[in-house]
Amino acid sequence: MGSIELLGLLLVVALVTGLIGFVRTVWFISIGYAASMVLFTLTVGVVWADKISLLVGAQLLAAAVWGTRLGSYLVARERNPSYQEAVKEQTDRSQALSLVARLGIWTSVSLLYVCMFAPVVFLAGAAALLTGRLVLVASIGVAVMWLGLIIETLADQQKSRLKAVNPNAFASEGLYRWVRYPNYLGEILFWLGNFVAGIVAYAAWWHWLMALIGIVCIVLIMLGSTKRMEFKQDDRYGGDPKYDAYVRSVPVLLPWVPLYTLKNIRVYLE
Repeated sequence: MGSIELLGLLLVVALVTGLIGFVRTVWFISIGYAASMVLFTLTVGVVWADKISLLVGAQLLAAAVWGTRLGSYLVARERNPSYQEAVKEQTDRSQALSLVARLGIWTSVSLLYVCMFAPVVFLAGAAALLTGRLVLVASIGVAVMWLGLIIETLADQQKSRLKAVNPNAFASEGLYRWVRYPNYLGEILFWLGNFVAGIVAYAAWWHWLMALIGIVCIVLIMLGSTKRMEFKQDDRYGGDPKYDAYVRSVPVLLPWVPLYTLKNIRVYLE
């Protein structure tokens, strides 16, 4: 099976997995997202077992751990009684969407997930031909993936521990001393690393197109998520002198970069 056929198979996997979104629309971009990535890694591992080098294996494992971690969190959240009010709001919004709108979301996010994952396929297909500096570049990309995964995991753990002790407190310790949204930074690094790992294997214009669509869209989505979280936290903690000082002194997303808010920046995938 060639890379085009494999990508087509991954699209089928994403579409079938994404059917869960017709139960609740938000699941297109939550549970369907996590499950698709896990199933992508399993599909590539089975179909292209003979192409899985140590480097590609590390990339696949990172994607599998990332998807499993996100999926576990989402399932646990669904069982949380405090999340039920949000569930009701999501259900009400879902009922207002037409079938055409839901079909559009289903197909577009399925295509996006394949584009995001495509660098794995391209690297796997070319890994046997890589030598020297090309292997080094791909290895750096995979290392950045793992770094992003570690940052995102630690950030979520630190915030969970804080909320278990004081549900009304805002996170400002640990990784949150360096940036206000380290979990979003971790996800951006994860997918940026995935894109970089595949650069050495982009051999055709459509390779670049798919990979660029994937990385640009997920970065814009994470910037939009950061912006929404800023407004949400301002509504909850604004007026607290400690929170106001924290916002003024800690960068919003990138450590050591004096950018303290995205609220006045236009983000096209919010």
